[in-house]
Amino acid sequence: MSPLPVSFSWGASTAAYQIEGAVAEDGKGASVWDTFSARPGAIRDGHTGEIACDHYHRHSEDVALMKDLGLDSYRFSVSWPRVLPEGRGRVEPRGLGFYDRLVDELLAAGITPTPTLFHWDLPQALEDEGGWLNRDTARHFAEYAAVVAARLGDRVTRWITLNEPFVHMVFGYAFGTHAPGRALMLEALPVAHHQLLGHGLATAALRAHAPAPAQVLIANNCTPVRTPEGATDADHAAAAAYDALHNRLFTDPLLLGGYPDLSAYGLTDPTWGGVVREGDLAVVAAPLDGLGVNYYNPTWIAAPTAEAGLPFEILEPDAAVPGRPYPRTAFGWPVVPDGLTELLTGLDARYGAALPPVWITENGCSQTDRPSESGEIRDEARIDYLRTHIEAVETAHARGVDVRGYFTWSLLDNFEWAEGYHQRFGLVHVDYETGRRTPKASYHWYREHIAQARRTAP
Repeated sequence: MSPLPVSFSWGASTAAYQIEGAVAEDGKGASVWDTFSARPGAIRDGHTGEIACDHYHRHSEDVALMKDLGLDSYRFSVSWPRVLPEGRGRVEPRGLGFYDRLVDELLAAGITPTPTLFHWDLPQALEDEGGWLNRDTARHFAEYAAVVAARLGDRVTRWITLNEPFVHMVFGYAFGTHAPGRALMLEALPVAHHQLLGHGLATAALRAHAPAPAQVLIANNCTPVRTPEGATDADHAAAAAYDALHNRLFTDPLLLGGYPDLSAYGLTDPTWGGVVREGDLAVVAAPLDGLGVNYYNPTWIAAPTAEAGLPFEILEPDAAVPGRPYPRTAFGWPVVPDGLTELLTGLDARYGAALPPVWITENGCSQTDRPSESGEIRDEARIDYLRTHIEAVETAHARGVDVRGYFTWSLLDNFEWAEGYHQRFGLVHVDYETGRRTPKASYHWYREHIAQARRTAP
């Protein structure tokens, strides 16, 4: 493989609600995930993020693990309701102070802080006013961005506005399987625009209030869209429709200044009309310093059956490609490393000169990790996953894609949304009863890989 340059950044990612705990401590306001987790049956086995990994109290221990790992960068998220308990107006100094201390400790450890401003934990007070269905939430998001940038911008030089707006729209507002638990189907489409409008407004706020030169990114969940063996014209048309909804809807307006024509794919919805106002697209398309890409697996799409209700149908890979069983993670997701190369080269081909530098802001796998009698956690499947996906990044880089960094998901085992504590993605095992951290074999592999990459980088 072609080695990545010495400037390539190696990192790991987490998110506030998934690791911090302390959900009602030091003046923090309620988030939609606090409310959703209290709903009977919403989270597997009734788990909540009330304690999670207790990172709020143990962050120094976690920074020490990152330093030992040799990370260049750490991607974390700021809890909006921890900083502004009502989502706007009053600032909670204790909440903002937590991130101030975290940033200082990261810098002292030689690690570049890379905060994400929104990783799905909207203040419940704003959800009560309509959440991301309400255009005003975009404006409040920019006000929140200005508050955080004014406090941290003298030291933070790389920012991410939103995490996976597609996933938040679909699972939170269309299907209702994530917070805030609305099941609106295509009537959720305004959430896409209001999130992207919030991104654009927040980008301007970050550039205005961060004294240090600020790089601004967004982290999109992207998937290469594949068709089944022997695909028909109808299958290819269905794949184009899914690609428009999952990938292009959240990237075209950022890089090309306009949304794909959803009506061409049978995705017209009356609520979309009038949502996009004059001047909005110029705000959304504010220049980016990088595009964050979260990759987990491709999506196989076929023409819909009569019962589908949408112009596409998602297939299981074993049905789409019979005779070629893919390895699966504990989540049941197929392991397809070459899909990451396909995704990166596809973005480069689609957007050309409009594509900014790319950062892999999430990539990782859930495995069934249990300590042995000696206390070791031999997660060999995760090591193989990381190795093959990093090789896929190297291949894309060798083919001319400007990839600047790789953040694995995740540093710690954590609260995995609707799955509660049943899925472990971490390089570090967390005993949820005691909070004890135990580095897994993958942690030690990643540490050695980072050191080796630095030794051999051109």
